[in-house]
Amino acid sequence: MPSWKLVSGLCLFFLGSLVAAVGVGYAMVGIPSENTAAKSQNNVYYWSDGTQMVATGTGANRQNVTIDQIPKAMQWSVISAENKSFYTDSGVDPMGIARALANMARGGQTQGGSTITQQFVKNTYLSQEQTVTRKFKEMFISIKVGTQLSKQQVLQGYLNTSYYGRGAYGIQAAAQTYYGVDAVKLTPSQCAFLAALLKGPTYYDPIGATNIDPAADAKSNTARSKARWSWILEQMHNDKRITDVEYQTAIKKYPMPQGLKATKGMTGQISYLVDTAKKYVLNHSNISQTEFDQGGYQIYTTFQKDKVNELSAAVKKVQKERLDPKKRDLDKYVQFGAASVVPKDGAIVALYGGDGYENGHFTNNADTSGVPVGSTWKPFVLAAAMQYGTYKTDGVGISPLSKYNGDDHLKVRNQDGSYVLNKDNSIYYQNNESNYPWGYISLRKAMEQSINTPFVQLGMDVGNSKVRDVARASGILDDSFATLNASFAIGTSTPSAIRMADAYATFAASGKQADPYSVTAVKHDGQPVSGFTEPAVKQAMPENVANNVTNTLENVIQNGTAKSAKALGRDAAGKTGTTDSNKSAWFVGYTQQLSTSIAMFRENPKDAELLSMNGTAGVASIHGGDIPTAVWTAYMESALKGKSDPGFPDATKIDKVSNEDGAPTPTPTPVITPSETPSETPSETPSETPSSTPSATETCRFSWQCNDNGGTDGGATSTPTDTATATETSGTDRGNQNGGIFGGSTG
Repeated sequence: MPSWKLVSGLCLFFLGSLVAAVGVGYAMVGIPSENTAAKSQNNVYYWSDGTQMVATGTGANRQNVTIDQIPKAMQWSVISAENKSFYTDSGVDPMGIARALANMARGGQTQGGSTITQQFVKNTYLSQEQTVTRKFKEMFISIKVGTQLSKQQVLQGYLNTSYYGRGAYGIQAAAQTYYGVDAVKLTPSQCAFLAALLKGPTYYDPIGATNIDPAADAKSNTARSKARWSWILEQMHNDKRITDVEYQTAIKKYPMPQGLKATKGMTGQISYLVDTAKKYVLNHSNISQTEFDQGGYQIYTTFQKDKVNELSAAVKKVQKERLDPKKRDLDKYVQFGAASVVPKDGAIVALYGGDGYENGHFTNNADTSGVPVGSTWKPFVLAAAMQYGTYKTDGVGISPLSKYNGDDHLKVRNQDGSYVLNKDNSIYYQNNESNYPWGYISLRKAMEQSINTPFVQLGMDVGNSKVRDVARASGILDDSFATLNASFAIGTSTPSAIRMADAYATFAASGKQADPYSVTAVKHDGQPVSGFTEPAVKQAMPENVANNVTNTLENVIQNGTAKSAKALGRDAAGKTGTTDSNKSAWFVGYTQQLSTSIAMFRENPKDAELLSMNGTAGVASIHGGDIPTAVWTAYMESALKGKSDPGFPDATKIDKVSNEDGAPTPTPTPVITPSETPSETPSETPSETPSSTPSATETCRFSWQCNDNGGTDGGATSTPTDTATATETSGTDRGNQNGGIFGGSTG
């Protein structure tokens, strides 16, 4: 047993060493300066060729002010909300530091300071290290600050170095950014609002920040902000920092801040490119938004300047030709969103996010959700059918030549044979836009003419969960999926333009999928930041399934609803989409080199609610094969100019033909007289009185891809003698006539 002298000596030595270490640590650290913190740097973004795109950040948006220029209401609002004992405590919370160190020792995330003094130190200690060593240094600095600076100096430093969102560091920049006044002129109500932002501007700025977190939408943020604003005012009143009269005046009306403003260089499409790249950096690194906004980063993007300009020019050209909001009210509030992605790679080379920050459009339409994609979803249904088969085929994939009933206003069956019901237990009917009696037609033909009823029933037969799985594997994110009801098969989901371009790139790449990315490298003060490798390429679906989808979508351009895209003059595949009540229209198409999606919609600027486009551009309704396809064609023509035309890989036959129950046995080829020959060009405009018949011919690379009998689709039924307008949407303004659970289908 060691003697008591040895034990005592060891304890004294340990304590002496600890005291010495603390003394050395205390002596070695210096007090941070808010003036040093104010020397924040810009972040510099680069095009894919390495040339500078824009330098943006907080360098010019920070100005220190003295404590006498900061209203007492602002000082007390942060004290009442965050550190009531500020004027009496030592500036250090030992228990908070112990919890933070223990958490880091267990591998958890670092935690912020719990006193205003510690937060001031954290704000001004700009090292990006997330280590225990850094935490010890911050502790020593906080102790020294607490003993050598006055409380007024600490509070001044804290308010001058805190981040308030919108790129505003310090109370002076925040006052100008949110209210357009100097800090000294802030009212108590405005002070409480700004103090609420210190909780986290991502979630407390009423403008919203869905580019960072979908949960940070404007409505939710406004509710959070109002709740904390009123609570802070209540705390100030309870602490007797404002009088009864001041409290009643301040609480009377929420001080809604002014809207966003474009900063230098953030105009045109640059703002949306920066928005996309910043979001990617924050999602693929350990860099916090606060650290990123402090600047000093170099961000190397995938964006190609020429293609960005060509995409923007294509949108502007078609807008000028087709839309005139000064003369037609229904042309007002029309929005476009677009994205262009490289197949087998995932690199985003171009985006169109809107009219620009300088025109008051701060939402990135290329990366927004909430706009249903309509019939551009049908390829995922077909892919799922070819990969998994239906409940009748025991997992054997079915051919696109399988026949389903294409007539209008059909009952939809569950896999057990029962009818799909609405919430009121009435039978659900699926509509097409046209009432043309197609009869039983192949899925290939149904895709060509974008007929809804075959795909809704096919989705039920395959299982919409399988359709969702295929879409997810192709690159669609979970948070954009709609409810798995019958309408799911025809596009009630709301993925972004970026994700739709990426998912179709999976078809272009014979089933190989790579997640979309916009940043190839990030450096901080010249040193590489980890986390920015190119995404892995995986086989998302069988090669032949993807190739058969491509072959089917080539036919959509050659003979179907996207015939205007033939003007591109090269092998291409794509699908049009239009939604119920004509609230959005899409075209997504691709070659082997590029996959590009174009979305068009009208949006109420007051509440972001989608508006009908019936009557927009002076036509009865807008379809995906109209304006969106025109934009796509104009862009792809420029983007691929001088490039080779490699075409697509051959698709091999999928043998299993599985017709819908009730499909008649094929009859011999009917004799078609010249007077019965259907027109080759279906109308794109819906009509109550059809004026032309749908195409009876297809362009097929191989004989098996066309039906043996000729006619509309192989003669499963007799060639109709009446005429119809072939359109590519569901019943616009007809929807579900029972008004039940699905509330109208989307096509």
